[in-house]
Amino acid sequence: MGTAGTSTDDTVGERRQLINVAYRLLGSLAEAEDAVQEAYARWYALPHARQDEIVSPGAWLTTVTGRICLDVLGSARARRERYVGAWLPDPLPDHAERVHGPGTDPADQMVLDESVSMAFLVVLESMTPAERVAFVLHDVFRYPFAEIAGILRRTPAACKQLAASARRRVRSERSHATATTATATVVRADLVRQVKEAWEAKDIAALVDLLDPAAVMTTDGGGRADAALRPIEGGARIAQYMAAIAGKAPGLELLERSVNGAPGLVARRAGAVLTVAAFEVAEGRVTRIWVVRNPEKLRPWVG
Repeated sequence: MGTAGTSTDDTVGERRQLINVAYRLLGSLAEAEDAVQEAYARWYALPHARQDEIVSPGAWLTTVTGRICLDVLGSARARRERYVGAWLPDPLPDHAERVHGPGTDPADQMVLDESVSMAFLVVLESMTPAERVAFVLHDVFRYPFAEIAGILRRTPAACKQLAASARRRVRSERSHATATTATATVVRADLVRQVKEAWEAKDIAALVDLLDPAAVMTTDGGGRADAALRPIEGGARIAQYMAAIAGKAPGLELLERSVNGAPGLVARRAGAVLTVAAFEVAEGRVTRIWVVRNPEKLRPWVG
């Protein structure tokens, strides 16, 4: 990954990879950007002689970013206990849907794949910080356990056990979810389109037919936008809630958009994006809906 005496300019090329790693570890674009910025600040603070001694600046930056993320994850539970309502990961727009302002937006550097789906990120939230770091770095980014051990300050064997525990959690949580294939994506897109049409029509019966009886909707307003403080459980209750929202929101426009690389919906009014919804589908019905309304998390989205 490099040789001794590598120019510090070469480290700039690592930024995209680091942003992708940090977002998957933290679920927040802002926190991912902060973690990577801090890693670079520490790199440039090193004496040039020390930089020249580092054989692989990329590996050094990954280690530092990983440790920063580990610290953030360790404090996240306390911070999220103070969060108003449910906390959800930041929804990611497709490249064409992103706001392109001055500077480099971390969203522009994201690779959209299964490892950034809302369902996957929500499962990651249930892991311990060490499990999450070991699993994401090994199973998603294929870092060797010897390298992960340096980040977690544990033995490679211990890191392997952490990743295995996390892997079992993912399999358990996602055992009934529809696999990600081209055909499945078309089926999901069609189902999301039907949800959109039924939602616009305030057709409760049609929504109930599209939702699994045990479906769950989680909304994140962060105290900055109206949102249910607790998950709404049951297809019938969700359908009634969705119809009520549609009735109270004249002028709201629903759009089919890619959310974290999968078919989703965006609601906007007067050109401003107010809501982003991601879906999980199993056996032809919607089983989970994640609705993000916190405006802080919608900044990358085009109005």
